[in-house]
Parts: sequence; structure tokens; C-alpha cells
Amino acid sequence: MDEPLIIVGILTEEVINFTFYGDYYANNQEDFFSGVFQASVKNGKLVVEGSGKKLSDDVSLVFTPNSPESEHFMIRDVVIGVKFHWERKEKESFKGALKLLRKGNKVTAINIINIEEYLKSVISSEMSAKSSPALLKAHAVISRSWLLSQIAQSEGKKKLTPEEKGIVVSEDEIVRWYDREDHDDFDVCADDHCQRYQGITKIFSESARQAVEDTHGLVMKYGDEICDARFSKSCGGVSESFDHVWEDKKVPYLDRVIDYKFEPENFDTNLKDEKNATKWILGEPESYCNTKDKTVLSQILLHYDQETVDFFRWTLDIPQEKVKSLLKSKMELDLGNVTDIEPLERGESGRIYRLRIKGTKKSIIIGKELEIRRALSDSHLYSSAFIVEKMDVKEGIPGSFRLKGAGWGHGVGLCQIGAAVMSEKGFSFDEILTHYYRGIKLVKDY
Repeated sequence: MDEPLIIVGILTEEVINFTFYGDYYANNQEDFFSGVFQASVKNGKLVVEGSGKKLSDDVSLVFTPNSPESEHFMIRDVVIGVKFHWERKEKESFKGALKLLRKGNKVTAINIINIEEYLKSVISSEMSAKSSPALLKAHAVISRSWLLSQIAQSEGKKKLTPEEKGIVVSEDEIVRWYDREDHDDFDVCADDHCQRYQGITKIFSESARQAVEDTHGLVMKYGDEICDARFSKSCGGVSESFDHVWEDKKVPYLDRVIDYKFEPENFDTNLKDEKNATKWILGEPESYCNTKDKTVLSQILLHYDQETVDFFRWTLDIPQEKVKSLLKSKMELDLGNVTDIEPLERGESGRIYRLRIKGTKKSIIIGKELEIRRALSDSHLYSSAFIVEKMDVKEGIPGSFRLKGAGWGHGVGLCQIGAAVMSEKGFSFDEILTHYYRGIKLVKDY
């Protein structure tokens, strides 16, 4: 097959300011656009105006570069790290075409780009372009596989209803999960919800470019299907299974993996058991991702990621009033004073996917792991693999809750920090991939 074009959602705002550096043709018209422009919705129409020109359409406008290799466009105030603790706005530049889509009274900016060009940016955005060749190659294969898998799934699968997703929202229970099917107008978004993509804003190193070229068209397959290759920053020592984070189905290559060459000594790794999970989270088991080597970490953690110091094991104190305000603002829940935060069910990595929060007015069960992380943090907890200690208890009401946790992210699939350590130890990119994704094979897809 030919190299695919992919459609990436960049941002949605009432007004989008952008600049064309070069000649861009709109909707295949002969006239070209170059310079500074603004897109907005006026009188129910999508309107682009600036540099002495104006163009409108009921639904969408597509601007295509006259010279794709040399021309690019820049969008102002692109939000990165949406709803995470490092959220901020940046100016970002992109190759390829710009599509503007009217969505009610807002405009969505979309980048249409070939997949290999996209991957060069993803690798440079998800980790340092100074990373080892093995790590960069592994991530190129992962990112390519995940994207093509998502596109294939969206083409052959109807949008799941809440009932089909296993979502429960009632007086006593809120269980839901989030995945990329929320994106109806493009294949993937440009932020951490999908894969970090910052266009040509990130300078591609020769090693990053080489990693993409060396793995051109290479994907992971399980049987005849391209793998839905998930990854996170740090699994915390054991990777999580797909069904405890997203849809209630088993994915063989996204299952429990001990992130080491053998079972850690003095630990029972059945982390679904509360006693075992407690010992694990409070301990320092041998694990590839258990490292404080700044050289290794700098390969994975970009400057704003390095604002997070602890990831393998972490501690967070949440005052009583903060817990109550979070539940009100994030979940629209008034439980009164919170008396207990109680894990009900844990997954393979010790991550909680059903959590009971008890209050003086009522109790509620929350799941899955991302919903739990959202409920107990202004952004997201590092992970849902935590134990809870009640602090300063007076008349049965804790003054605060101390969460002691493990890992960073959902923990499914490849552990980025673990993979970086494996690379430093001399493992090849295919050995890294077969460690985290059991039973897969590497195949040229195009």
C-alpha cells in the first residue's frame, strides 16, 4: 500500500490565528494565501480573513501548500498538556495542509500530513531526540502501529454507546473510560490524549529522522491485525492489562508484564491482592523503570516533564477541604466530609479500577483508572496505583489523606522509562518491543 496520509486535530477555539509561510491554495482555487490570517465563525459561516483577503464556507476550508517540502504554517496559542499539570500554550508550526472546520460557533484546526513526517515529530515530542537509536526505533514502530490500528478500528467499528462501553453513571457508582473514539473529525489529536505531536516546532535530530527511515512502514502485528500499541511513562514495575483501563476485553499483547528480566525477589506480584499491592507500592522492587539516572531520564522526559521528579514511587497529601472541592468541581459530587478512600478492585499493576469514596452524606464508587485520577487531582494523579493513609483523624474525620503511589500513566503496553533503561543496557529495538508486547511479530505494512 501507499504511504498513508493522516488527519491530526490541533485545537478548537472561537478564534484561531495562523500564518502561512509560503503560498497556500484554498479548496483548490487558483488564488493563493500567504501571510497572517484569522479564522472565526460569523453569521453561521466559517470565515478566514487577513493579508488583504477573505474567504468563507458553510463547513470547511482546506489550504494546501504549493511547495510541500519548503512551506509551512504556524498556529498561535496551541494548548499542550490539556488538563495535565504542565498545561500551557505554544506557537507551533506544521508542514502539510491546513483544514479549518466549523464546529458550531467554534473552529477546529486540522493538519493533513503523511504518516512518516508525522512520526518524526511524535518521536521528537514524546521523548528527547537525543535518545538512543534502539529506543527511537522502538517508539517509531509503536507510534506507527498504534495510529494505523486506530484508523483501521474507526473504519470498521461503530461508535460505542455508553452501555456498550460498560459505562455506569448512577447515584451510587460512576464508572467510565475515555479513548480516541471521542474524535469524530480526525484520526488523532495532537496532545497526550493520543500522541504528542508538535509538527516541525520540535527540531528533528538526525537520529530521530534515521529511526523513522530505518523502520519505514514497519508495524507490530498480533496474528493478522496491526497492534493497538499503547504506552505510558512508567508502569511502576508491572504493566497493566488493557481491560482494566479501557474496554472490558482481553488484548493478549497488552497484558501483565514484569518490567525486569525475572520476578523481583521478596515480592508477591499478584498485585490484585491488597496486601501484596501495599507491600509493592511501599517497596523498591527491581525494575527497568526504577531509575534515577538523569542521563536516561532525559531521553524520555522533556523539559516540562522533568518538572515531575518522582514517578516510580510518589507521595501526595490531599487536605480534606481539597478532596471535597475536587469532588464537587470534577465530579459534581457532594459527599459531605470524606471519611475514607477505599480501593475495591486492582488490576495487574496494582492500579485501582474501582474505588469507593465514603462521606458523611453518602458514598460513591468511581472507576476506571483515568476517572479515579481525574477525581483526586486538579489535573491527573500520576497513576491510580496507590494506597491511602488517613491523617489527623478527629471524630472519625481525616484532616487529610496521604496517597503513596507507583508509576506514571495508565501503565499499559510499553513503559517508556523502562524501555530507555533497556536500551542503555544494550537491548535492540525488537527485543524491547517483544519484552513489552508478548506474541507480536514485526511486519512491513507499506
